[in-house]
Amino acid sequence: MPAEPSAVSSPDLAALRVQIDALDQELLALLNKRAHVAEQVGAVKRSEGSPFYRPDRVAQVIAKIQSRNTGPLRNEHVAAIWNEIMSACLALEAPQRVAVLGPAGTFSEEAALQYFGSAVELQYCANFDEVFHATASGAAHFGVVGIESSAEGGVTRSLDLLLNTPTHMVGSVSLAVQFNLLRLSDSLDGIEAVLAHPQALAQCQNWLSAHLPHAERRAVSSNAEGARLAATNPAWAGLASERAATQFGLHMVARAVQDNAHNRTRFAIICLPETLDAPPASGKDCTSLVVSVPNRPGALHDLLVPLKTHGVSMTRFESRPARTGQWEYYFYIDLDGHPSQPHVGKALEELREICAFYKLLGTYPVSA
Repeated sequence: MPAEPSAVSSPDLAALRVQIDALDQELLALLNKRAHVAEQVGAVKRSEGSPFYRPDRVAQVIAKIQSRNTGPLRNEHVAAIWNEIMSACLALEAPQRVAVLGPAGTFSEEAALQYFGSAVELQYCANFDEVFHATASGAAHFGVVGIESSAEGGVTRSLDLLLNTPTHMVGSVSLAVQFNLLRLSDSLDGIEAVLAHPQALAQCQNWLSAHLPHAERRAVSSNAEGARLAATNPAWAGLASERAATQFGLHMVARAVQDNAHNRTRFAIICLPETLDAPPASGKDCTSLVVSVPNRPGALHDLLVPLKTHGVSMTRFESRPARTGQWEYYFYIDLDGHPSQPHVGKALEELREICAFYKLLGTYPVSA
């Protein structure tokens, strides 16, 4: 049977490719022209002492481009393209060092690349403590840490470190998290141990109980570290991303083994206030704080009154022991809005007056 003719004949296809090549050359020339201007912007910022990275500026540029987009490119693809363009140009102004949980292949790394673009300099850390230390010491400009899982709630170590370090939150990224079972051979047979971050083990416990009931569940510092270790022993498996499978040359024996099919993790972008102050209001913001109240009847109710009085919505409320031995607690709260908005500002002012302890952890635009 003769082959069906293609929709575009070879001569026409060749002509279209010539057009594509010419457009690519024009794009490259324009991108380099933009890069030259970015270098001049960097020189001005350096002389003025202005921050090099401004996430609000990135968001404004992308929103403006999207508003003028007539297609056929989809707006989410336009945003991804421009984020990479601005990342590459920023690297010419001043390379940004970003501390993430390592090794390569973690969801923390993926969140950093999604937020900052691929032109940043990633600094891999063994645990969240090291991410906070690198950021607080100035060894890294920014850090990226898991802050909350839709399946397991708050990442307690990150909450404790936000309380006890001078860093603050200036952004967030929400990732759909899919855990895959990775190992050297493409089979479930002979797996003696599954290695992953404690959060991943908890989020996959039903699948592990059903399919690998006799395998040891071994907690390690990160899911990518579990994948790296699985690459060293044929009897071990990891729970990690597809990116980690590629990184360490492992088979994806089973895909999406997390118990919650719609599992998401929110990552916080942290830095020192002198690196970047709180971003201005974007119209869709979150304000995070930690407070404690005197241990007396009705104190928790009083904590919520200013929010109700001024019509401020609370999107998260989580308690952590204060570790004083007096049964006292810190309360981590996310509010809908920005302190520059009058109703939010008034609620925060009244809240501060009744709290025994009050710390603003950050205010930042809400990611999708």
